Amino acid sequence: MKKILSVFALIAILGNIAAQTTEAEENSKIQNKDSLDGWKTGGIISLNLTQVSLTNWSAGGENSLSVNGILSLSANLKKGNSTWDNSLDLAYGILQQGKADVRKTDDKIDLTSKYGQKAFKNWYYAALINFKSQMTTGYNYPDDSTEISNFLAPGYLLGAIGLDYKPSEVFTLFISPLTIKMTLVNDQNLADAGAYGVKPAEFDGFGNILSKGESSRSEYGGYLRALLKKDIMKNVNLQTKLELFTNYSEEPNHIDVNWEVLIAMKVNKYISATISTQLLYDHDIDISIDDNNDGIIDAVGPRTQFKEILGIGLSYRF
Repeated sequence: MKKILSVFALIAILGNIAAQTTEAEENSKIQNKDSLDGWKTGGIISLNLTQVSLTNWSAGGENSLSVNGILSLSANLKKGNSTWDNSLDLAYGILQQGKADVRKTDDKIDLTSKYGQKAFKNWYYAALINFKSQMTTGYNYPDDSTEISNFLAPGYLLGAIGLDYKPSEVFTLFISPLTIKMTLVNDQNLADAGAYGVKPAEFDGFGNILSKGESSRSEYGGYLRALLKKDIMKNVNLQTKLELFTNYSEEPNHIDVNWEVLIAMKVNKYISATISTQLLYDHDIDISIDDNNDGIIDAVGPRTQFKEILGIGLSYRF
C-alpha cells in the first residue's frame, strides 16, 4: 500500500508542476484557441562520444571508446474535439574497452500512438497502442556467448481504452481499466527457457523437448501512463514518463513499473548535456544475482532494475 500511495503522490506532483502556468499564459491560450488546431512536431537528437587513450601510462588503465545516441520525436495533431498524439523514442550505445569485443550499453525502441475524442472539459475518451523492444542481441556480460535478448525477444505490445486527462500542453494522464499486454519472445531458445514470463518448454528425464516453449503471453488488466514535458529553467528541458500495469487475474498486487526521465541541458545551439534514467520492475522477469562475483548464482527472482546514462556531446532540439 505504501508503494501505491508513493506512486500516486508522484503523479500529483507531476500534475502540480504542469498546472503552474501564469494568468497571462492562460489568457493567451483562450485568445489563440482557434489557432491551436493542426500538427505540432518536435524532438531531441543527441550523440555523445567518450574516448580514453593511454600511452605508457604509469597509473594503469585501458583505452576505451564509447558512443551513445538518443532520438526522441513527437508528432501531435489537434483538430476540433479530436487529438492524435504520436511519439518515438530510440536509444543505442556501444563500448569498446581495451582489447575486448564491442559491447552494447544501451538499446531501446519505444513507439506510442494515442487517439482521443473530447468527453468533457480536459478529459478525452482515448485509445492507446504502445510497442517496446530492442534492436540487437544482448548478452549476459562478461559472458558474451549467452544470448539474453534480441529484437522481439522480448517485445511488448500494449493496447488500452480509457480516459485521457490533458489540462495543458505539457502534461497528460491516461487511465485505462481495459488493457491487454502481450509479451513476445521471438527466440526459441529463450522461449524454451521461459524467459520474460512465457510458458517454458517441457522436457523428459533425458533432456529431450516434449513441447516447445510458448513465444507469447497475454495479460489483461489496468494501465496508467503519466507524461510531462516542460522547460524547468532556461535551456533545461525535462521529459518524464511513468507507466503502471497490473494484471487482474494473476497477483494484481504486483504492479509493473516503468519510469523514465530525460533531462537535456543546452550549452549552445548544438552542444548539450543529457541525463537519462530508467527504473523498471516487472514481476515476470527473473534476475540472476551473483553476490560474490564467483560465477555461482546466489538468488533468482524479480528485482528492481535501474539504468542511468550521462552524456555530453552534440545535441539538437527542435
